Amino acid sequence: MLEKLCGIGLEAGAIILDIYGRAFSVETKADNSPLTEADTAAEALILDRLAVAFPDIPVIAEEAVAAGRVPATGKRFFLVDPLDGSKEFIARNDEFTVNIALIEDGVPTHGMICAPALGRLWWGGPDGAFTATCKAGKMGKASSIRTRSPAPDAGLVLVGSRSHASEVSEPRLEGLCVAQARAVGSSLKFCLIAEGEADIYPRLGRTMEWDIAAGDAIVRAAGGLVLDAQGRPFGYDKRNQSQDVDFANGYFWVFGDRSLASRIFPGL
Repeated sequence: MLEKLCGIGLEAGAIILDIYGRAFSVETKADNSPLTEADTAAEALILDRLAVAFPDIPVIAEEAVAAGRVPATGKRFFLVDPLDGSKEFIARNDEFTVNIALIEDGVPTHGMICAPALGRLWWGGPDGAFTATCKAGKMGKASSIRTRSPAPDAGLVLVGSRSHASEVSEPRLEGLCVAQARAVGSSLKFCLIAEGEADIYPRLGRTMEWDIAAGDAIVRAAGGLVLDAQGRPFGYDKRNQSQDVDFANGYFWVFGDRSLASRIFPGL
């Protein structure tokens, strides 16, 4: 499955790069988020490829949901963000990704992230987590990745969103020795933790399930964990929520090492 998902991600990434290299149109959706022609073209390709490769697995995709096309899911379904980081794409800073994840019984078990402008691919599942370079739709040699366990006296690397500075000033971080705070776009924050380049990512802003599911799967496969704001395992297929729309996420935390999670959530 992951081989097929990576192939689909590479194809979608090639389409996105083609549009990225020229002038492109930008619209504003009902939720005030941007929509580019790259979002639409990449999602159309991904949906087509998934329908052929996995015809029995429903797909929840960002732009389809925005248009009111929301299939029933059952125990297994895909979550797709065809262009995570549309603002990064528009700003042309290269920090945007293609995200595809398989959810099984509310848990992300397989995930693929392609960062076409950076020439990188990450994926994770039951056999572990991996990364490779990619260029012109072709993938290089795969390398296994793992989260890191920071040395007791080492300073931690925190990653956060470019648009949520409050993540750096979260009071529960005061007891940790944070030596560096990095602002990174899209789902690349998960990738940095999965490959041991960062330690913790507190998300104190709104996201949707398709924004984070692939990164969650990769972090879990690499040895890390994702918890909600109360320190519970993070779940998916959230519908009929009283406080928000279907598939919307509450705040969450990503940890490369369980010992860090226990310092934020004592008793974990």
